[in-house]
Amino acid sequence: MTIAVRDIDPRALRECCGRFATGVTVVTTRTAAGDHGMTISAFMSVSLTPPLVCISVGRGARLLPKLRGSGRFAINILSEDMRAHALHFAGRPEAALNDPFEDRHGLPILRDAAAVLVADVARTVEAGDHVLVLGAVRHLEHRPGARPLLHHAGQFGGIAAQAR
Repeated sequence: MTIAVRDIDPRALRECCGRFATGVTVVTTRTAAGDHGMTISAFMSVSLTPPLVCISVGRGARLLPKLRGSGRFAINILSEDMRAHALHFAGRPEAALNDPFEDRHGLPILRDAAAVLVADVARTVEAGDHVLVLGAVRHLEHRPGARPLLHHAGQFGGIAAQAR
């Protein structure tokens, strides 16, 4: 059965894509107006040589002009105990997170992230109601034992412990 594009309900598409489990990131940047961050699950590695990553940001997101203005960003891959951070940067402020950043590489970085990639904006690509931001990776680090925070079907979770 073929379905024409005009017949795809945006909510149905979101629910269908929500069946794909993803990691959770908070993308951060710094401008003259201060430090900024937003929860984003649409992140991927694009190329190993040269090292490129990509994030997808809604056209109406307040972070988008800040990314374009700054020209740099950090992708903070959240560890499984950082659910409050994911919600905080998704617009549900948590008072306990009034100072979540440390300064590293000239950018705000979340303490205790499972991994961090620092990138320069290499290119932006308009894509429907989103903008793809390609980043040239300049620095990376990770905590070897950190377990990632996952998002699936609108819920946060983690990786089940494996039997040994």
